[in-house]
Amino acid sequence: MGSRQNPLTASAPREIWLPKAPLIRVVTRINFPVVVSIGKAEFIAPFQESLRSVYPVLRPEQALSVAFSITPGTPSTPQTQTTWRFSQPDNSWRVALAPNFLAIETTAYKSKADFLERAKLVVDALGEHVNPQVVDRIGLRFIDRVVGEPLSNLAMYVRSEVVGILTSEVMPNVQHAMTECLFDVPDEKAQLLARWGHLPSKATVDPAALDAIAKPSWILDLDMSSKGPSPFTSKNVLDQISTYADRIYAFFRWAVREEFLKLYGGRV
Repeated sequence: MGSRQNPLTASAPREIWLPKAPLIRVVTRINFPVVVSIGKAEFIAPFQESLRSVYPVLRPEQALSVAFSITPGTPSTPQTQTTWRFSQPDNSWRVALAPNFLAIETTAYKSKADFLERAKLVVDALGEHVNPQVVDRIGLRFIDRVVGEPLSNLAMYVRSEVVGILTSEVMPNVQHAMTECLFDVPDEKAQLLARWGHLPSKATVDPAALDAIAKPSWILDLDMSSKGPSPFTSKNVLDQISTYADRIYAFFRWAVREEFLKLYGGRV
């Protein structure tokens, strides 16, 4: 059974490596006030050089937005925003830099230590070459997805409070069942948005982060973020990412049973 301690206040348990982990995506995103110069290739060139040995692929992406005027009779102004997308050749690690955010994303998460080491390279580059001064929001998101045989006996792997209706007599008729909870985490001055539930084949709740696949699945989506602005320093950002990783892991371990860890190769 998962821990009986409150995962939003208790210390995180020791991290157990899952060789066959169902973790499909980890994303951290740092939002900051708009830095217009990020849209210019010559401005972000030094940033690219600091990452190019690890993220050699750069593909700019442009999106059209509309700035609405508050002055009567003044037409709205179309604007183009460039997001610079850096990646490794196999696309397993990606970095996005836009005028108001930096994001680091992976589908090949190994450990908190490895993630923080990779994040440090990118966050240090942001501080050196962009220096945003203020951080509006820091977020960290982990998405797990269970497919196949475990779905037929989910209560063996996930605690009853989380499985919910999926263990009841109506389960054979369930097509879509999603629970969403927003938790306050006062010690970290943050909040945790937790979503979990059953998705039918070819369905998703977030096309940008969760691909629709041709089979039913059960997801556990944990997204922790700061509540307000803070001064930008590389240390501040990395410390918060580390703290959020611990809190998310504590909640994950609360939600799943030991059988879940064993199922995915964990040595319990």
